[in-house]
Amino acid sequence: MKKKQAALMAILGGIAVLSIKLVAFFVSDSVALLSDALESIVNIAASGLMFFSVWLSEKPADDSHNYGHQKIEEVSCMIEGILIIAAALLIVYTSATRLSSKALPTQLNLAIGISMSATAVNGLLSWFLLRSAQKNGSAALEGDSKHLLSDVISSVGIWIGLFIVELTGWGPLDSFLALAIAALIGRMGINLVTKSCQRLMDKSCKEEETKIREVLLRHKFRFIDFHDMKTRRHGNQVFAELHLSVDGSLSVNEAHTLTDHLENELKSELPNTSLTIHVEPKNISDAN
Repeated sequence: MKKKQAALMAILGGIAVLSIKLVAFFVSDSVALLSDALESIVNIAASGLMFFSVWLSEKPADDSHNYGHQKIEEVSCMIEGILIIAAALLIVYTSATRLSSKALPTQLNLAIGISMSATAVNGLLSWFLLRSAQKNGSAALEGDSKHLLSDVISSVGIWIGLFIVELTGWGPLDSFLALAIAALIGRMGINLVTKSCQRLMDKSCKEEETKIREVLLRHKFRFIDFHDMKTRRHGNQVFAELHLSVDGSLSVNEAHTLTDHLENELKSELPNTSLTIHVEPKNISDAN
């Protein structure tokens, strides 16, 4: 499925999940279930942002964006991480205001059953978006998948805690549980922000660099050496460049044919990688 269709499905699924979780909260008056619903509001906003970024990333390169628009997905992923952190802080605030309350949640069995149906939808959406992200190389879809996964994890923890509340009658556990979930999803948000920032700062692509070396070494007899390799990620595209030392006696045409062959072979093995080779003439005697 295309990225835009996957993003649209995430928005519609998020609205459905929020509706179900609000029902679970109104049935139980549980602050933990309320925090679960509040996180879903953030999920919908994040999915809307993801849809926009996916739409923009698919626009072709133009005069003002020669490398295309795919880096917007990294920006989207970073904002998703910030929204996850914001959701965690909102849960902390909501939980803190209820710590002193002695009121116990009500009809927990019914509320948890309702919450489980919402989490099942979230789990399927997270799995679906992760598969789409892997297929399309989309950072935005990956970010939303992790966002929904954090929701699933927090919901499972909430159920366990609420079962304990019902068995023990200890009301503060409802708030303490929400605080623990906030810490968990906050960590996931920080990881997303860190990962997207590294990509925005043009962190080198080690896996692609390894593959480039493998391809070049197959043809080691045709050149002297290669050096100054640089790589950076732009959405799902990787741009690489390196310097290739060749025998100075080669004609321009022969050197051009060699670099074309190397670039095309790499392209066949790594379709999303664009390699640029700078040829440097060198005397073989000097190299030895």
